[in-house]
Amino acid sequence: MAALSSAGRMGSIARLLARGTALGLSLMLLGACTTIESGLQEAADSEALKAGYMPGPTREPITFENLQKADPQSSIGRSQHPKILAAYGGAYSDPKLEQTLAGIVGRLAAVTDDPNRIYRITVLNSPNVNAFALPGGYLYVTRGLLALANDSAEVAAVLAHEMGHVTANHGIERQKREEAAEIAGRVVSEVLSSDAAGRAALARGRLSLASFSRNQELQADALGIRQTGRAGYDAFAASRFLRAMDSYSHFRAAFQADNPDLDFLASHPAAPQRVELAERHAREFGMNGTGLRDRDRYLSGIDGMLFGDSAVEGYVRNRSFYHPGLGITFQVPQGFVIDNTAEAVLATGPGDTAIRFDGVALAQNSGLVDYIKSGWIGGLDVGSIRELRISGLEAVSARAAGGEYVFDVTVIRVGDQVYRFLTALPAASDASVGQIAGTVANSFRLLSPAEKESLKPLRIRILTAAAGDTPQSLANRMTGVDRKLEMFQLLNELGPTTPLQAGERYKIIGE
Repeated sequence: MAALSSAGRMGSIARLLARGTALGLSLMLLGACTTIESGLQEAADSEALKAGYMPGPTREPITFENLQKADPQSSIGRSQHPKILAAYGGAYSDPKLEQTLAGIVGRLAAVTDDPNRIYRITVLNSPNVNAFALPGGYLYVTRGLLALANDSAEVAAVLAHEMGHVTANHGIERQKREEAAEIAGRVVSEVLSSDAAGRAALARGRLSLASFSRNQELQADALGIRQTGRAGYDAFAASRFLRAMDSYSHFRAAFQADNPDLDFLASHPAAPQRVELAERHAREFGMNGTGLRDRDRYLSGIDGMLFGDSAVEGYVRNRSFYHPGLGITFQVPQGFVIDNTAEAVLATGPGDTAIRFDGVALAQNSGLVDYIKSGWIGGLDVGSIRELRISGLEAVSARAAGGEYVFDVTVIRVGDQVYRFLTALPAASDASVGQIAGTVANSFRLLSPAEKESLKPLRIRILTAAAGDTPQSLANRMTGVDRKLEMFQLLNELGPTTPLQAGERYKIIGE
């Protein structure tokens, strides 16, 4: 369970279950700058080197670490870099992609407002659309963001935005606020430990500190667009990509926080405002379309790039979840949408129904009935506990209630691992929580060796449209994703009625 690949709406009960609070579980949601992050660990692009860009690890004796030792901010980025890699699935290595990004960074570095700054860009092995910067020239971009971008100009706008954060020392300002908040946090924890309102206020404060301020985001937008335009790229790429990210955010609108104060996205300027300001800055460089987009080179660079979940995280294929490493699979009913998050696999369905699937270690000499009764389920109906077999495996199910919701909990033992299905829906619903939960839990089974071997990750594939091709015909060639036509249009920044151009290259998803 990890990564992200879902779509659809999520109601209040589904959000509650996603956070795990209804049954005594807890999740920690970590955020970073949701507009742009960039990354590259190894690159060998002469254009970038000539422009003063020093890639990540290199065989040359002059390294990024050595060059940035004189930077007083470098210790911050250096100490946080391993944590970023751990949180985002490590670095994604692809020499072809790295060379493409090195060329983009080289052009930007040649016109930077901070010519003495050295940058290290890391592509993070995450399907999430995200990017951020750390003091000391550490830039990060997820492969999920790179999959959404459609040309070099859009990626340049992303990278330049992050360089703007570094140039303006926003990371240093944020660190000072975080240090002050840490002291305040200890006071709140010690003095108001029993005050729920105080703890909620502290949580809101910490989330706001995890992001840049609205003014800092807008300042980075302005700096980045000017740098993008000076580098010769299409200055309107920033506004174009902001629209693409907004469309993708709505497409993947499941599991958003109930309380806007606790929603990381709420700390950022609204998309319409940012787009309007971005277009205003871009007009300084001429009319829309006057700069370089470099679409073909970029699409060649991402051709074959991993898309969505990796084998370590498990795969979502339509309504089924497969984890080759754990050797397990299950399926959700028609009308449900699966989201594979870092902490659990979540699914939402009709009638505000939500399902959470995760796993915990449990000694084999510990009984499942005792585990169910051990206190981690709030509102447990002890009389509902029953033992059963699912696909020949030992299992136990039970019911619980909390507030306006009812829950079904089913646990299944596989060796020293226990897999948990938590199904929730409103108590007033006409549907039966037991029937829905039983359908999902009973679909759980172990994968055969042949099935595990056959599971392959999804990748970005670049196709050239032929005469007569339509968005629907190319979308039909995609595998492993739901709402194929909508996904195809999003990935290629096409409107609902935009036709294809014969001879033009487009992104699809396949194995």
